[in-house]
Amino acid sequence: MPFRHSSMVAIYVTRTLDLWRSYPHNQVSDTDASRKMKSLSNIDLFCITRHELLLFEALREGLEEEMERDPRVCVMGEDVGHYGGSYKVTKGLATKFGDLRVLDTPIAENSFTGMGIGAAMTGLRPVVEGMNMGFLLLAFNQISNNCGMLHYTSGGQFTIPIVIRGPGGVGRQLGAEHSQRLESYFQSIPGIQMVACSTPYNAKGLMKAAIRSENPVILFEHVLLYNLKERIPDEDYICNLEEAEMVRPGEHVTILTYSRMRYHVMQAAKTLVNKGYDPEVIDIRSLKPFDLYTIGNSVKKTHRVLIVEECMRTGGIGASLIAAITENFNDYLDAPIMCLSSQDVPTPYAGTLEEWTVVQPAQIVAAVEQLCQ
Repeated sequence: MPFRHSSMVAIYVTRTLDLWRSYPHNQVSDTDASRKMKSLSNIDLFCITRHELLLFEALREGLEEEMERDPRVCVMGEDVGHYGGSYKVTKGLATKFGDLRVLDTPIAENSFTGMGIGAAMTGLRPVVEGMNMGFLLLAFNQISNNCGMLHYTSGGQFTIPIVIRGPGGVGRQLGAEHSQRLESYFQSIPGIQMVACSTPYNAKGLMKAAIRSENPVILFEHVLLYNLKERIPDEDYICNLEEAEMVRPGEHVTILTYSRMRYHVMQAAKTLVNKGYDPEVIDIRSLKPFDLYTIGNSVKKTHRVLIVEECMRTGGIGASLIAAITENFNDYLDAPIMCLSSQDVPTPYAGTLEEWTVVQPAQIVAAVEQLCQ
């Protein structure tokens, strides 16, 4: 039957686009996409309008749309106002919404993160930007003892609908202090949700979903992905905060990854296909909690798992994934789980040494060959 409401159209658009992303990462053409849509339903095919954005622009568009939709949404952080943020995610928002809703703060992460948490307790929906995620270590007390716990310790009297976001990961010669991967630090905090964006499409969808969530959400953005370009729908959509994305279906091995490593994995996948392997690639997106439904179904199909992360090996996301898969799906494994992680060293400034500390596509190819022997 034809859609009669625009909301139904938006839902269908979102689900269809998600289905497209279950096909291999080399983008399907508009013709192929339309053919797939027609095969999904007997409804008349409607026109989907899309526009092209860089990832940082997609984040800004999602934030701007939520600020227009809900007057309780506000932004705070260092240089987020008229400067537009260190990577221009908030550019133009202070002019549009005013200095009180886009609030420049002093260089005092613990203070303005605490202010954001207090604002959330009183009914606002703040988005706190860390100019660099490494700086948020200075706010660790607020994030752990207040942000994650106040809903529980208040006996449910308060909710903390706050988003904490900013650039992180290993950039290009940014030095050790500016190359932090804080997901390993924050994953043990009770009450916190964590997601990592990797494309303009999911960056916007995760931003909007995080702002609407009643839970505190940390949104990890990689400093090297801000200039990725993609066509995203004009229609309103959000991404599920607890759902992984099937990037490439396959049969031989499950490769779990997220953020920047998604692209190293897809580069390796091209080589693996040429060598006769059929890897299944999943962008886990939700770092806490894990989407064990999607992960489990893949493990039951391929019986082999490779985890590829930029996080540190000791105490990283990969270690938690290994524990979760072993606990829930050990009987389906035909080989030990392999995990490729960054080296447990401070990230060097020298470019060549920096590359050696991070997983490269050739290592992924070698690991899959070893797993599939």
